[in-house]
Amino acid sequence: MSSGKFRPMVLLSPAIGGLCLCGIVVAKFTSGDGDVEFAPQLEVEAPVEAHKAPAAVPRPVDDAPKTATRIVQVQPGDNLSLVFRRQGLSQQDLHQIVKTQPLGPRLANILPGHEFSFLIGEGNDLLNLTYSSGPLEKLEFTRSGSGFEGTEIVAEPESVHAYKHMVIDHSLFVAGQRAGFTDRMTMKMAEIFQWDVDFVLDIRSGDSFHVLFEEHYLDDKFIDFGKILAAEFINQGRSHQAVLYANPEGGESYFDPQGNSMHKQFLRAPLKFTRISSNFNLRRKHPLWKRNMPHRGIDYAAPTGTEVLASGDGVVTEAARTTPNGNFVVLRHGSNITTKYLHLSKFGRGIRPGAKVEQGQVIGKVGATGYATGPHLHYEFLVNGVHQNPRTVALPDAQPIAEAERQRFDATAVPLLASLMHHKQPNLAVGR
Repeated sequence: MSSGKFRPMVLLSPAIGGLCLCGIVVAKFTSGDGDVEFAPQLEVEAPVEAHKAPAAVPRPVDDAPKTATRIVQVQPGDNLSLVFRRQGLSQQDLHQIVKTQPLGPRLANILPGHEFSFLIGEGNDLLNLTYSSGPLEKLEFTRSGSGFEGTEIVAEPESVHAYKHMVIDHSLFVAGQRAGFTDRMTMKMAEIFQWDVDFVLDIRSGDSFHVLFEEHYLDDKFIDFGKILAAEFINQGRSHQAVLYANPEGGESYFDPQGNSMHKQFLRAPLKFTRISSNFNLRRKHPLWKRNMPHRGIDYAAPTGTEVLASGDGVVTEAARTTPNGNFVVLRHGSNITTKYLHLSKFGRGIRPGAKVEQGQVIGKVGATGYATGPHLHYEFLVNGVHQNPRTVALPDAQPIAEAERQRFDATAVPLLASLMHHKQPNLAVGR
């Protein structure tokens, strides 16, 4: 209960023998329906006569506007119009909010799991809308006249360095979960080393990770994981180290301690596959024709619809269909490297001869078109027109740290790698 302002009210009635001031009472209650005030009253009492009934006690007056707050979570397939319709809210208000510049148009891309908070007045009038994409970012729209005013609210979390060590005995993701990582964080860790290690075929029991990374806190509460700052992956006894470096223009990438980019010009495997159903083998016996026929690529078994990625930057030279290959794409990378992707169920958006593609761009989906016994991707890698084994071919490196930046790189990399090695020492406390 909290006290409000006095609003004196004098109740007058015919008086016999004068006036009697009996007292002033004030009370204010706050609830979800607004403030309810008991108005202060100055009572006037007359002598009671036998034939008159006692004066009626005045009833409290509720003149505060009633409001209600509704919390709505975005569901798969939702858009703002559907959310408004389910809440019975005005399409005119929807239009006013969407056209509120510059924030309104951003509500065209709401995502499942995000939240809306609606402040509703009498008559189901929308007074305020807040869209939360996470604990740190909110878009708020407050009624102003016939329209709305938009405000972006961004909280700045505290960032602290943390460390984790994990050993793989079953799978990479199980090891990550035991260490307290989300699957997304484990994937980010694997992506740093994906050009050097095949995380489906090269992993062995006993392989281990050492990771120095950021954790984000808001009001001493853990919010999420931040960037991986430095990491070491020991695979079959061989150490791979990487450190995050931001160039003077602000672009970030991972490099080894010598300043060589972890990013290669080509992905080792252009999809997330289940297994290799057929290896590179120039003496393979064909499963359909039952005779020796060279297998000049690798068959990656994966469910139909799995995204197929461009293994490197390049240009589409063919995107077509033939009886043996089914739907297929051919990319040219520079002057001497070509990659081929066969048996696709469909092509990626914009994939046609002459189109430029970037490494990691979706160029198609796994299928079983052409001469295929099941859904898989047949992938070929050619250098100067000669087929190479995609799993073992030496992949060209991206550009290393420029000599002019070497001192700046060392100033960043050396302390991070030293911190990582410090945490690796036994009997040292780790984490926050």
